[in-house]
Amino acid sequence: MKLNVVTHNPGKVKEYQAEFADFGVEMVHVNREYDEVQTAYLEEVVDKGMKELYRDGLRDFMIDDSGLFVNALKGFPGVYSAYGQKTIGNQGILKLMEGVEDRTAVFKCCIGCMIGEERIIVTGTCPGYILFEERGDGGFGYDPIFTPDGERSFAEIPVEEKNAISHRGNATKLLIDELKSRGLI
Repeated sequence: MKLNVVTHNPGKVKEYQAEFADFGVEMVHVNREYDEVQTAYLEEVVDKGMKELYRDGLRDFMIDDSGLFVNALKGFPGVYSAYGQKTIGNQGILKLMEGVEDRTAVFKCCIGCMIGEERIIVTGTCPGYILFEERGDGGFGYDPIFTPDGERSFAEIPVEEKNAISHRGNATKLLIDELKSRGLI
């Protein structure tokens, strides 16, 4: 089976391909625009995006929306994570966190998948902490400033190990379980 992965980020496609490889699913990168509604909930962004892409004729696809929710920043950047990364980046988040004791945060990933008429939405999470500095050269986005275990940043963890614990990895596992239960893979 081929599954179109709608994203601007080829790093996401690689992570998904690693997770779906054992199920005979080929991931096809589709770099296509869709309206990402501004809301406080990842699930709402994904739901509206799926409806638009389906209405526009795309079939057998998945999209996701992820965010880093920092507790001390009242959930910021959250659903605005891509915008936050483009405008203030990791250094901007670290600046906002200067002098802040509560470093807790959670990464969330909401995946929407349409196969035929089957519509699935799942959300995975990964709790952790904001580091005091960027560390590592792997991954992308906020990976160098987020640690799931207080020791290594996501940017320091090999992709296979990261997939086993990350928000996207957890959401992918939920999606695979749902696809299996519906007999789609």
